[in-house]
Amino acid sequence: MNREPRLDELIGAETTGAERQRLQHVHDLLLEAGPPPELSPELEAGPNLGTTLGKQRRAKPRAMLLLAAALTLGLVFFAGYAVRNHGNGTTSGPKPVMAVALEGTPLVPDAKGTIQVWNDTNGHGNWPMTVSVVGLPQLPPRNYYEVYLVRNGKPWGSCGTFRVGGTGSPDQEVTVTLSAPYSLHKGDTWVVTRPGARGTEPGQTVLRPVTA
Repeated sequence: MNREPRLDELIGAETTGAERQRLQHVHDLLLEAGPPPELSPELEAGPNLGTTLGKQRRAKPRAMLLLAAALTLGLVFFAGYAVRNHGNGTTSGPKPVMAVALEGTPLVPDAKGTIQVWNDTNGHGNWPMTVSVVGLPQLPPRNYYEVYLVRNGKPWGSCGTFRVGGTGSPDQEVTVTLSAPYSLHKGDTWVVTRPGARGTEPGQTVLRPVTA
């Protein structure tokens, strides 16, 4: 027994909100209009000289409604697909809750980087961080760059360490994922350090927030 397809079978259950309401309205119109009438033997055989020169008939309102509904459904589907598949566009993807641009200190004046802090989705107080740096030189073995949370103008807590490989290029870019396991406060920011003399902490600052 044939049955009319449901909207979930056509577009899936992931489409919600206003877009789903528009699709449901168009779907209901298509069901109400019903299938198009079968072609008459003359139309199925194709046009001939008589039909071409004859008086053109007006399109029936029902057929026009079916055509308009089909076009609208196609446009809505295309718009929804374009929004959902915008790639890495900023309009549809998640946005960081904090973002800090970094510049090199006199130790490495050509270095720069960014830190993006993402939402604590698990609610455990761990804020994922994406750290991207460029222009930092390779450190000796067992030496690491370290990201520090800065509060009230002073390094307050470590957010993890990373290494820079020896590609030989001063423009090598490194991107790592770390975590800020602290309750973030207004005015918090971050710096990147390297080990100080005799391993003193927090070490020497090589990247700091960009100043205006």
